[in-house]
Amino acid sequence: MNKLLNTVLSSLQDILASSIKALPGLLIALTIIMLTRYVAQVLETLARKLGKRTLRSQSLRILLSKTAYVTTWAVGVIVACVIAFPGLRLGDIIATLGLSSVAVGFAFQDIFKNFLAGILLLIQEPFRINDQVIIGNYEGTVERIDIRTTKIRTYKGERVIIPNSNVFTSAVQVRTAFEYRRTDLGVGVDYNTSLPKAKQILQRLISDVDGVLQQPVPEIDLLSFGDSSIDFVVRYWTLPQQQEVRRTQTRAIVAIKKAFDEADINIPYPIRTLYFYNQQQYQDYLPISTKEQVHNGFKNQEMTNSSKK
Repeated sequence: MNKLLNTVLSSLQDILASSIKALPGLLIALTIIMLTRYVAQVLETLARKLGKRTLRSQSLRILLSKTAYVTTWAVGVIVACVIAFPGLRLGDIIATLGLSSVAVGFAFQDIFKNFLAGILLLIQEPFRINDQVIIGNYEGTVERIDIRTTKIRTYKGERVIIPNSNVFTSAVQVRTAFEYRRTDLGVGVDYNTSLPKAKQILQRLISDVDGVLQQPVPEIDLLSFGDSSIDFVVRYWTLPQQQEVRRTQTRAIVAIKKAFDEADINIPYPIRTLYFYNQQQYQDYLPISTKEQVHNGFKNQEMTNSSKK
């Protein structure tokens, strides 16, 4: 019993002595981690300021600041591990990371996929911050491109967070990629309208609508013969932002309605014409002899009805 107790006490003493011996290294490692946090924030701020001076692309500025932040943390953690565990060498850490990278890759493949997609989006820059885009079923303004996700703000004021891998592999429609954007506005006039007159009115008024650009020049085309109208399409250009497109279209519709009212040009309602007739008199698929019998039958019936009257 005494021997067992002596063994336990000896083991506890060895553990305590090892802990006391390792305590300075642990304290230094903890201090390095705390300093790493401060240095990472400082370097991220410096990288952001440097990016504003040297890089025009906001996406590349974000990539530069994130790279400085992550790199600082990686170096700080490795140095802290080497100091906290003196027997652990840098080569051992790299070898361990290399051996475990396959298992970690399988476990976190979605995270790494989004991470790599985010870096490619920031480098290739298919769209920028504040661009208005359509990604899948979502449309809005790009607020931020992070390493893992892309955040867009919809026109209804909602935030949508989309994984970068989905953004990278999906078709993205960038509505503000160019300096101006075209709107096709359909207008119908009734069949009694003078088409040259209507076209002249549309051409004159659309150029005077606030928000319509003079270059490229607006165009008026005849589209088709509709069910109850002859259809024009007014093609004009505006600034690409959704708010500008929407407001200009409202002003254009108001101006067209006012001009047509002053010129006595009707914008017709849908019209349907119904014809009533005796379908038994139109048996085109019957033989000629059968048609004559049917016709004679109808004629005899009409004569009988007349004689009764």
